[in-house]
Amino acid sequence: MGKIKSKVSYLKVYLGRPAQYLRQCWAVLLIITVLTACNQGEKVPENVTFTQHVAPILYKNCTICHRPGGNAHFSLVTYEDARKNASSNAFVTKEKMMPPWPADPHYTEFIGQRMLTDREIKILGKWASEGAPLGPTDAMPKLPQYPIGSTIGTPDIRIPVIPTHLPANSLDKFLLVKVPYELPSDTFAALIEFMPGTHNVVHHVNGDFVKYKSEEKTNVFEGQKVFDMVFDTTSLVDAFKKMGLPNDNGTFPHMQKSVVNYLPGAAGQLYPTDIGGYYLPRKGVFLLNDIHYGFTRKEDITDSSYINIFFAKLPPKRPIQEFQLGTLSSFGNAPVEPDMNIEPNTVKNVWSKFKVPEDISILTINPHMHLLGKSFKAYALKPNGDTIRLISIPRWDFSWQYFYTFKKMVKIPAGSTIVAEGVYDNTRQNLNNPFSPPQLITDQSGSMKATDEMFQFIVSYLPYQAGDENVSLERK
Repeated sequence: MGKIKSKVSYLKVYLGRPAQYLRQCWAVLLIITVLTACNQGEKVPENVTFTQHVAPILYKNCTICHRPGGNAHFSLVTYEDARKNASSNAFVTKEKMMPPWPADPHYTEFIGQRMLTDREIKILGKWASEGAPLGPTDAMPKLPQYPIGSTIGTPDIRIPVIPTHLPANSLDKFLLVKVPYELPSDTFAALIEFMPGTHNVVHHVNGDFVKYKSEEKTNVFEGQKVFDMVFDTTSLVDAFKKMGLPNDNGTFPHMQKSVVNYLPGAAGQLYPTDIGGYYLPRKGVFLLNDIHYGFTRKEDITDSSYINIFFAKLPPKRPIQEFQLGTLSSFGNAPVEPDMNIEPNTVKNVWSKFKVPEDISILTINPHMHLLGKSFKAYALKPNGDTIRLISIPRWDFSWQYFYTFKKMVKIPAGSTIVAEGVYDNTRQNLNNPFSPPQLITDQSGSMKATDEMFQFIVSYLPYQAGDENVSLERK
C-alpha cells in the first residue's frame, strides 16, 4: 500500500496537478495494476508437463482430427503419441501451420475456428525443448468424446458409396456416382453429410438430390452406378438414362442442387431448427455429379466413402438458397475479371462482383481456388459506401478449404455489391506450383482439375427477415 501512495505522490508532483486529480491518478494506477496481472497470467509455467499443460491444449484444438478414426495421419491422444511428435508439433504451431485455420480471425470470426494463443504455442515449444515430461498422472484431463464416422454426431442413417479402386500414382479422377436409398416413409433431414473413406483421397464432392414420387418410380436401385467423366464420352443425358434416373415413364424427376458437398477440412453445419433442412421422400438418389479424387499415393487404394443422414422432426421453414461468384457463376453476370489466363512467371490479381437485388442474410461462405492461389478476400460494399467484412485468407492453402459459417447471420442490404478478390502466384517461388518451369494456367472453361485453376465465392443465404442479424448460428 505504501508503494501505491508513493506512486500517487510522484504523479502529483510530476504532473503538477492539484489534489482534485488524485482520483484520475488512482484510475491510471488501477489500469497499470490490472494489465500487469494479466501479463503475469500469460506467462509460461516454469515446469511444463503433458498432463497439466500440454494435454488440455491438444484436446481442445488438435485431437478432433489427430485421433484414432480422425482425418489426420497420426494421433495425439496419449502421452506417448504426443511425446513422439513433440518437436514437429512445436514447429508447425510456431509457424501457424497448425491448427489449420486459413481465415484471418482479426478480419472476421466464424463458428468452429481453432487457433492457439501465443502462450499456448510457447508452452508446446518449451515442453518439446525440455524433453516432454509427463507430469502428475492425477492431473490428466478427460479425453473429449468425439463422434465416430461423422464430424458432428451420430447419424440416423449411413449410406455407403460404391467403393472406388484407385491405382498407384494415378492422375485426377472425376466420377459421376449414383447413391440410391429407400426408406419406410417420407420424412425430413436436417443435414446430409458426405464423409470420405479412411484414406482421405477425396478432394471434393458436389452432390445433388434426385427426388421421386413412389408411384412414378418402381426401383431406384436399377442402372449403372458409376461413370468416369474423363474417359467416358457418353452425354450427360444419356449417362442419366443408363444410371436409371428417369421415372418409369421416361420423364425426369425433380433434382435439388448442391445438397451433399465436401471439401478437405469441411464439417457439416446444423443450423437452428427452423433454418435449412430437406424434404426426404421415401425413394431417392444422391447424385454425386462430381466426385474428385486427387493424386493417388504410391500404393493402390480402394476408397469407401459414405453419406450420413440426420433426420429432422419438422419440415424446414426457411430453405437455404445459394449463389456463387466467379468461375461457373450462378448468374453469368459475376465473371472472373480480367480473366483466368495466368501467364508463367507472373503474379496476377483477379476479382468478381455481384450486386444483391434484395436484403439477404448470409449464413455460410466458401472461397475456392487451386494450387496457384496466394490470397483471397471478400467483402460487401453497402449503397452508402460502408464495408461489410466477409473473409480474408492472407495465405491460401489448397489443402484446407472450409465452409465458413458466421456466428450470427450477416445482413447484406439490397443494392450492396459483394466483391471477391484473389491473387495467383504462377512463379517458381510458389512451392505448390504443379509445373516446373511454370506454364500458362487457365480455368479451362470450368475444369475442376487441380492443375487447372478456379476462382469461386459461394454464398449460402436466406431472404432477410427482421432480427436475423441477432440470430445465433452456433450449434446448441
